[in-house]
Amino acid sequence: MKKLLYGSILTAVLVVISSFVVNAHSVQASANPFTDVKETNSHANAIVSLYNEGIITGVTSKTYEPGKSATRGDAALYLANALNLQNSTAPNPGFKDVPTSSKYYKAIAALNKAGIVNGYGDEFRPDATLTRSQIAKMLTIGFELEQSTTAKTKFNDVNKLADTATRKYIQTLVDYGITKGTTATTFSPNMKLTRAQLATFLYNAIEATSDDFIVIGVE
Repeated sequence: MKKLLYGSILTAVLVVISSFVVNAHSVQASANPFTDVKETNSHANAIVSLYNEGIITGVTSKTYEPGKSATRGDAALYLANALNLQNSTAPNPGFKDVPTSSKYYKAIAALNKAGIVNGYGDEFRPDATLTRSQIAKMLTIGFELEQSTTAKTKFNDVNKLADTATRKYIQTLVDYGITKGTTATTFSPNMKLTRAQLATFLYNAIEATSDDFIVIGVE
């Protein structure tokens, strides 16, 4: 968060209010092309907002398939879009299942170069499903979040995990308000991530690391 200590407070207030009104109007006016994403869907705002920002895409031009399991390829593509890492100059990571003609190639190459994703030997397995704990790692590293120093979480199922690093990645998302879990006491780390959940995780990560709003205070 940025803090304005001097200058025209009135002007700053007007700028913030104006920005908020414009952003709010933009969200309301956002076009939703997906017939399977209703306003009542708790993930609708994330899906429609990120679609209109060019970060995520549908399975078809009219369907998003929010309940379908997210794939490693889609997660890489959307994360690279969110981080503006579609770097065509990234070296070929050499994954035999991700040819240069793949729609995922540039995203995976860029994320691999940045150390955000890895493969399984000479494979990336872009069509494999993604778990909720795996997206926690990708978001923590990708958005350069300040990683939690504790492996103790409010989630009973996470605390049972043997991998300390995974527990810290998940706790990091809690610290940033990016996730609340599947219930108050469970995160379901090994559950397959849905496309709707992927959109919400990305949306929340973007919001949590945004500097668009200025907090004005008087000391």
